[in-house]
Amino acid sequence: MPITRSAKKALRSSVKKREANLARKDKVARALKVVKKLINENKKKEALLALRDVQSALDKAVKEKTLNKNTASRKTSRLSKQIKKL
Repeated sequence: MPITRSAKKALRSSVKKREANLARKDKVARALKVVKKLINENKKKEALLALRDVQSALDKAVKEKTLNKNTASRKTSRLSKQIKKL
């Protein structure tokens, strides 16, 4: 356990950041799951609409530095490529 005041504060802030990061990652994961399900069901229009939600969630995660910019770009690119194949 932390002893000094600064260590206690660092622990509090890291716990807050961890919870926020997990929430953002969970939102991205749920959005990805929806799009992948629609792709497997060959529903192109619905998948395109759901892709917007994924891009929004990914961009917010990048803005808050939860995810790397390249990771978000790669995920978006791969999903859009799969949707175009439908």
